Amino acid sequence: MNSIVKLDTVSKIYRRGREEVQAIKNVSFEIFEGDQIAICGPSGSGKTTLLNLAGCMDHPTTGTISVEGKEVGQASESVLADIRSRTVGFVFQQFFLIPTLTVLENAALPLIFSNRVVPRDQVVSLLESVGLGHRLDHLPGQLSGGEMQRVAVARALINEPRLVLADEPTGNLDSRSAASVIELFDSLHSRGIAVVIVTHNPELAARCRKVVRIEDGTIAV
Repeated sequence: MNSIVKLDTVSKIYRRGREEVQAIKNVSFEIFEGDQIAICGPSGSGKTTLLNLAGCMDHPTTGTISVEGKEVGQASESVLADIRSRTVGFVFQQFFLIPTLTVLENAALPLIFSNRVVPRDQVVSLLESVGLGHRLDHLPGQLSGGEMQRVAVARALINEPRLVLADEPTGNLDSRSAASVIELFDSLHSRGIAVVIVTHNPELAARCRKVVRIEDGTIAV
């Protein structure tokens, strides 16, 4: 399997006034094609920081990060933005949908930033694949929580990433909606997309092929 993202002895220190907080401590972590990984651990253990580093949302304090074999840990924001637009899709606990845009418009929004032109039929097909073909012209306020999260997943997939990173994607959903989103992430993996999910949901973690546990900023062995 080919490597998509590799973190090598990475640490992340945040400075808050005079205080230093080491969120991640000398972590080595690699994501390969076809991976399906759950990242688990208590609140404040460094799970989201690890996800942000893997998704090039943040620079490491020490160590290196490689994407598709190229070291990018200290790359410029424009380089990282390009990686995020073409290689990585993000799904967050908060849906971050624009309330004045329709489902179709929200799903297509990343195309503006990646300067890609995709036919409307392709966006429609993507939304149909996540069960939203009947909601194309609805606004977010007209959707259920599960439907809004499905829009967020479609938005993450619009640029055809090799990797989807999700941070507590079922955290704001009722049990029924969470179950449908869990099935959706299973389907993403079956399509060959690598999936890494930060979660406290034991059912979601159990569905993943690999579970990584973070404790106090380090990967527990």
